[in-house]
Amino acid sequence: MNKGFFYGLSAYLMWGLFPIYWKQLSNVPAQEILAHRMTWSLVFLVGLLTVRNNWAWIRPALRDRRTLLNYFAASMLLAVNWGMYIWAVNSGYIVETSLGYFINPLVNVMLGYLFFGERLRRWQFAAILLAGLGVAYLTYVYGRLPYIALILAFSFGIYGLLKKKGSLNAIESLSFETALLFPFAAAYLVFLQLRGVGSLGNVGIGQTILLLTTGVATAIPLLCFAAGARRIPLTTMGILQYTAPTIQFLIGIFLYDESFSQAQLVGFLFIWGALVVYTAESLLHYRATHKIQVVPQ
Repeated sequence: MNKGFFYGLSAYLMWGLFPIYWKQLSNVPAQEILAHRMTWSLVFLVGLLTVRNNWAWIRPALRDRRTLLNYFAASMLLAVNWGMYIWAVNSGYIVETSLGYFINPLVNVMLGYLFFGERLRRWQFAAILLAGLGVAYLTYVYGRLPYIALILAFSFGIYGLLKKKGSLNAIESLSFETALLFPFAAAYLVFLQLRGVGSLGNVGIGQTILLLTTGVATAIPLLCFAAGARRIPLTTMGILQYTAPTIQFLIGIFLYDESFSQAQLVGFLFIWGALVVYTAESLLHYRATHKIQVVPQ
């Protein structure tokens, strides 16, 4: 198997299985899990940067006001995305979280059009329209906007937009973002422990280990993604990205018995149809604009 494909698939498989990880911590408040994730992600990343002796980037980043503002905004969006996802999973909305990540690629196309002046091709526009109809239908079915899906899709989409404007690579940028969040997260955890209501020491050894390894669980898929993205075309990564929400969707229905009615299925079919149109158009456009070369691995 191509190494890049293996790394990319591994990343999305791990992200797809995340609901099982967070479900094991369902008796811990979502905001506390989020604080642990921020804190231990930084600890793990600092160790990784130290091993790699990769600190030269930090001084220029701290001196550049635009970089600081860009990554501070990115860190806030990351906190919103992580927090909403953890809360939704542990509140029984795994299926709706999967919808958010099915919609996300189409949100990215729309944001590229709005903020970068990227031209929408005809079938891209058709895909976005079809997804919009699906969201409208699900709003009717739910009796409310599918706000969990929309918050996840747009927070991650705008987060990606800010990352595109940034100058740091994946590990450096995540380290910078978690460093900006760390003082708030660590202070909150200390506050909880001093009041005697923190989870550390008050939950079982298994959950304590899971809380302490949230940083590892966060960073390893990211490392695999970065390794995969360097080795295979972005179109391949674009197709692989549907692995994660598909697994989440199946986990929500078959492992945790979340309700999924025929009416909801119709709404999801709109979204899936939009993704088929978008993916097919992207592949055809890529083939038309690139010479396909088979390179032995």
